[in-house]
Amino acid sequence: MSLTKDDPAGYHARPLHIALLLTDLLGLVPPLILTPIWLVLAVVAGWAWARVALGPTVAIVSLAFILADTVSLMLLPRLGRSYGPPTPPLLGLAIVRTLLTVGFGLLWPTRLGLWLTAALQFAILAVAVYATWIEPFRLGVTQAELHSPKLNGHAPLRLLHISDLHVERITPRERELLRITEELAPDIIVLTGDYLNLSRVYDTQAHAEARHLLARLSEIAPVPIYAITGSPPVDRTEIIPSIFDGLPITWLLDETDELHINGHVLQIAGLRCSRERRLDGPRLQALLNGSSDRFTLLLYHSPDLIPEAAALGVDLYLCGHTHGGQIRLPLLGAVITSSDFWKRYEMGRYEEKNTTLYVSRGLGMEGKGAPRARFLAPPEIILWTLSHPTDASS
Repeated sequence: MSLTKDDPAGYHARPLHIALLLTDLLGLVPPLILTPIWLVLAVVAGWAWARVALGPTVAIVSLAFILADTVSLMLLPRLGRSYGPPTPPLLGLAIVRTLLTVGFGLLWPTRLGLWLTAALQFAILAVAVYATWIEPFRLGVTQAELHSPKLNGHAPLRLLHISDLHVERITPRERELLRITEELAPDIIVLTGDYLNLSRVYDTQAHAEARHLLARLSEIAPVPIYAITGSPPVDRTEIIPSIFDGLPITWLLDETDELHINGHVLQIAGLRCSRERRLDGPRLQALLNGSSDRFTLLLYHSPDLIPEAAALGVDLYLCGHTHGGQIRLPLLGAVITSSDFWKRYEMGRYEEKNTTLYVSRGLGMEGKGAPRARFLAPPEIILWTLSHPTDASS
């Protein structure tokens, strides 16, 4: 099917998408231009400690932490780690730091309170450095198994699920993806959408680097590769075809394919994502309108069609989209998932009736003015071992 087929009608911009666009405007402002704001925030922080004669010291320390955040964020693109604008996350960090310092100054204006404030400021710096410099590159392999009587092949099937590449430039994360994939030697690879970063949808260098990554993936793993489109604002139909043109990757755009491999027979269904359940649910029903005794694998970018998939008897439903929240809070987990079900299917494995759903945390990160950060949600790829139940007991 042609990749230039029109996007499903009815897509409406979501609040997160709108927020990303707004923060992107702030990202156009260099941090140096906002120097008066940094100075004002430092003065405000010091004001709260003025009654114990610590105002100037606190103001200087506050400014030093803002400077440390600035250097850390500005070095990320210079050293080829990530490519987000530094100003939006810098402003967010500066406001949080100032509120924290003012709060302690008003409630606990002692030297002990000052030491505790400084310790918390160091903790914020450590978390920010970890979330931007370390965790986004801790690509892990999640091992998963699924046994089904519909799988009657002579050997288990090793299926590698990759989602949400969000390529801006090739970084250590993408190079690690290629290394791990070659090492795993899967029998089949599936890609569940969002190949470019939202900030780089019209960036020709990003297009070239994403194409290079996918070409290398098909070279080091010369196995069947299936792909679907992701969110409409990211995987635009006027852009994606040129990235995949000529690559040995099978696109499934509202269609199915029957795969014979290792003696197994799989029905692989791929559905375009409009992010509108009222539209995509009926399209999925039309796609899988007949019962089948074959093992059915559904590829759809979001987890939001799980009720429909379970009702249709899908065996395995693979998706991404949520990033696992990307930045998670201890105990609470994801705050933002961009799913209609919010946290119900935020990441990982779920069982609904006879359907197994897996929501990948993906590899890349949100674009525009969002921080290129991950916290408690490291990137992942999932290696599935699919087999008959008797193979598992032997």
